[in-house]
Amino acid sequence: MNLLTVEDIAKSYGERVLFEKLSFGINKDQKIALIAKNGTGKTSILNMLSGADAPDQGKVNYRKGIRTSFLEQEPNLDPKMTIEETIFASDNEVLKVISNYENALENPDDEDAYQRAFEAMERFGAWDFETQYKQILSKLKLEDLHIKVGLLSGGQKKRLALANALINRPDLLILDEPTNHLDLEMIEWLEAYFAKENMTLFMVTHDRYFLERVCNEILELDQGLLYSYKGNYSYYLEKKEARLEQEATEHHKSQQLFKKELDWMRRQPKARTTKSKSRIDDFQEIKEKASKRRTAHQVQLEINMERVGSKILELHKLVKSYPEKPILDKFDYTFTKGERVGIIGKNGTGKSTFLNIITGTDQPDGGKVVVGDTIKFGYYTQKGIPIKEGQKVIEVIREFGDFIPLMKGRQISAQQLLERFLFDRKKQYDYVEKLSGGERKRLYLCTVLIQNPNFLILDEPTNDLDIVTLNVLESFLLDFPGCLIVVSHDRYFMDKIVDHLFVFRGNGVIEDFPGNYSDFRTYEDSKVIEQRAEKVHQTASKTANTNWKSDDRSAKLSYMEQKEHKQLEKDIQKLEREKKAMEQRFLTEDLTGNDIAELSKHLKQLTDDIESKTERWFELSAILEG
Repeated sequence: MNLLTVEDIAKSYGERVLFEKLSFGINKDQKIALIAKNGTGKTSILNMLSGADAPDQGKVNYRKGIRTSFLEQEPNLDPKMTIEETIFASDNEVLKVISNYENALENPDDEDAYQRAFEAMERFGAWDFETQYKQILSKLKLEDLHIKVGLLSGGQKKRLALANALINRPDLLILDEPTNHLDLEMIEWLEAYFAKENMTLFMVTHDRYFLERVCNEILELDQGLLYSYKGNYSYYLEKKEARLEQEATEHHKSQQLFKKELDWMRRQPKARTTKSKSRIDDFQEIKEKASKRRTAHQVQLEINMERVGSKILELHKLVKSYPEKPILDKFDYTFTKGERVGIIGKNGTGKSTFLNIITGTDQPDGGKVVVGDTIKFGYYTQKGIPIKEGQKVIEVIREFGDFIPLMKGRQISAQQLLERFLFDRKKQYDYVEKLSGGERKRLYLCTVLIQNPNFLILDEPTNDLDIVTLNVLESFLLDFPGCLIVVSHDRYFMDKIVDHLFVFRGNGVIEDFPGNYSDFRTYEDSKVIEQRAEKVHQTASKTANTNWKSDDRSAKLSYMEQKEHKQLEKDIQKLEREKKAMEQRFLTEDLTGNDIAELSKHLKQLTDDIESKTERWFELSAILEG
């Protein structure tokens, strides 16, 4: 079933034509990814599909009555609403039923309202839906539903917008870089979610493992033309290579024919017949084909960086913490020549802080950093570079350097480096404020590399970069002879570039893992399987000894027990919040001896209530599951 049809759309800005006469369709259950270089029209196409923009020509037709959600890179959310209010503000009918049921639980005295809400939950099959949406919020680390949107970070807002899109279960979900601002655990969960759910997706993403495991079709926008590949990322790479080889063969044939026709044209008399006029027209077409050039660049550099001494970088018993949040706990490490380290860990575990300490932009609470005399850092941060009005691309890079020295006395100039990173000569004289977000990141990378560092530190260099640029960057880094530290959520990139990992576990724990990201996942998955097997064994033993479900109660909860089960969830959450607030008072307030005694008494009562209600909740849950 066709959900959306795009017919002959075109878009240009002034004299710059992005694309013309593009057509494609989206059918039910397709999972399509759009691949293109930054600045060639990906975002424009997404905006047209979402209705935020209109094509200069052509049209976008939706099937009547379908529900669509669009995940933007920068979501537009109401800052005054809470997370919960944002979710329930949707026009999804099942969410309204759940909201009414939640309100009925808050007012247990109104038996009729509760009965109506309960029956509606049954009628709409909302129990499973409620479980699923709570799981989505939990996986995306959005568990405190009472926080105002205005207090959330940019990453949290993106995760909330993603949760909203998933919970609403639209007929068509359009996603712009869905894995940005997600840590690796969240990305892998989302990957598995999309792989198993019958959802229709149209997305732009640079995450190549995500493309491999989720998508069943790739659309590539290349030099204004759209190519379709009916398969995942591996299939796309294979078929694209075959297409390029075919184009190269045809290009060679066109050049040979062009030479032959050019010779014929030169020998033509001035008086031309109709037959020769037709051949002249054909000649113009042949000439156009023969003059086409591909703009892709392969990086093959022998960089002649500054000499590296015997001492590179030593970290001695580094300590760093924030209130109730340890980052480093007596961390020791000595870097050797040519070392390539990847850093992974959940958001907020201190990865960027660690890099700032190494480079001297932040100071440890204890220990010391010893940097070798010959070391020259190149530090790519997430902040990027400030944009100066009226400054051109080439002027920006020349502020940092004019060339990179290569072996045998050769060099690569600032202009040549920009070309390698896909800024052609014309683009180099564009004003920086005209660049897209991804193009600015590319330019920032060039400003770091032109300084010819011998120790590169890259903090999320892959964010907002297109796949073509990622391939260029990977080629450059594979040729780079110095030390390298990379923080990235791009698993494909990490597998290709690094030799071992620093795994930030949180609470100051950092593990040195001897392998790349795929090796690490294999190791972690084997640990999880072992732990689950042990847990099953322990549970089986416990059940054999004390079968607490041996009474005659049926496996179905009664009406009142179902009501009690739901109310217990609410009560436990409320008591946990009260307990947390009370514990915080012990830490932040000046208390007298009497105050401490009174609070301690109240805290014990809260703890007992939580334990009692939790035990009853588990008992009812076991009956429900049994």
